[in-house]
Amino acid sequence: MLVYDITRRATFDNVKKWLHELREFGSSDMVVVLIGNKSDISHLREVEEDDGKNFAEAEALYFMETSALENLNVEESFMQMITRIHEIASQKNLEAKKNETTITTIKTLPMGKEIINIDEVSATKQAGYCCSN
Repeated sequence: MLVYDITRRATFDNVKKWLHELREFGSSDMVVVLIGNKSDISHLREVEEDDGKNFAEAEALYFMETSALENLNVEESFMQMITRIHEIASQKNLEAKKNETTITTIKTLPMGKEIINIDEVSATKQAGYCCSN
């Protein structure tokens, strides 16, 4: 989460530097949510909401304005971040399973040999076979 104070322009300007460092040293699939805080005192605003939205859109970030004082959109911002993290983790898990299946089905065999795939469940249920000798 990158948080800036909507009543202090300098904090918004520093977001660019922090984002650069996050991307340089962080994981390529990290989730970043840009938060403009102190929306409860918007009459002191130095950073327009559109500035935050436009920056977030240009940088492919999620964006939200919050008020920690009034607890406005605080939980929602965390939920947005957690939801996106879950989506990425689920996608990676799915891809890993897909790759695992592909890797296990490709085998190098000596010339003239073949792979016989037996369904373990149906093999144990076939009539005429006994499990004990």
